[in-house]
Amino acid sequence: MNDGSRKIKALVIGTDADTITSDDVISDLKAASVPISFADCRICPDPCDEGHDEYPARFDVDMESFMLGSVKPYRQQVVISTGKSDWEREVTDAPGSLAAHIAEVQSQSKPFTRPDKASMGPVRGLFAANDNLRVGILNGSHKTLSDDESIETVLVFPDYKVVTEVPRSLDGAKDLWKNALDPSRGSTKDSTFKSWVLPYSCVILICSHKKRDNRCSIASVKLEEAFIRSLHVHEWETHTQLEDLASTVGPPLESLSMTPEELTTDVLSQLKALPPQRKALILKNSHTGGHRYAGNCIIYTPQGSGVWYGRVTTHEVESIVKNTILGGEVLAPLLRGGLNLSRPGCKSLQDW
Repeated sequence: MNDGSRKIKALVIGTDADTITSDDVISDLKAASVPISFADCRICPDPCDEGHDEYPARFDVDMESFMLGSVKPYRQQVVISTGKSDWEREVTDAPGSLAAHIAEVQSQSKPFTRPDKASMGPVRGLFAANDNLRVGILNGSHKTLSDDESIETVLVFPDYKVVTEVPRSLDGAKDLWKNALDPSRGSTKDSTFKSWVLPYSCVILICSHKKRDNRCSIASVKLEEAFIRSLHVHEWETHTQLEDLASTVGPPLESLSMTPEELTTDVLSQLKALPPQRKALILKNSHTGGHRYAGNCIIYTPQGSGVWYGRVTTHEVESIVKNTILGGEVLAPLLRGGLNLSRPGCKSLQDW
């Protein structure tokens, strides 16, 4: 094993590489067709001379335990508009919130058939959307696109779409579930929602949930600034709020006179047009677990991948931008887990 592979392996496992005699993580990731980068996670010198904002001296992060596999599997993840960067400790327990209503609908929904365990991915922490039943529920820092603040705007991943006009009510949650989250039904023509493909080359979610752990709140501010700075260096446009989709994208998907097959083709065409636009949406989100691995971020792509990174500081952001966002490769030492990262026949996550 060369020094580069040994370093990656040690960081992924969270222990000394000399004690590892089996379960070579890098080999497993490669065998699972996950595009891997062997670049350094930190590009700047140590100590840094590039002006990256440091975490406080008493910012303690778990650098020892096994981090890969610390993501709870999910089929889809929703991010609900709140315009805030901190929330109640458990967002699904907040009375009257859309998060609470969606959680109630999910708990009452008929379980879907669980896939055979043999079909699950071979690497701990990596999973495909169709392997799982759960919908992850997050609050986000984006504001609703509706003039009525009781009407929410919801991002849905890995679908890579935004659904507007969702009432903050149990009926609104039921309609959202029926029209956007229940794979056994698909969209229905009686929906009052308006939805669009997210018009961004990537979406970066950064955990900022102070009421769960102050470390994520501290990290989120610094990481947001670092991502914006790095992306601008690479001549990307960055947004921290959704743009007016009706004026910048066009009519919602529901208004298109197409058969389901034609709509699927049109959506795929829209998704494929996004990467060259070099435009990122950066949002803060509620608890995703793993606060001991702060800073935590998730990178979603139009191709349907979701890369979960932990132990991220401002010093790693440039490598994440260069290797994952631009290059489509996973930095194994930072990997907590991911959705749809296995890409047989593809050289990068950006391949279709």
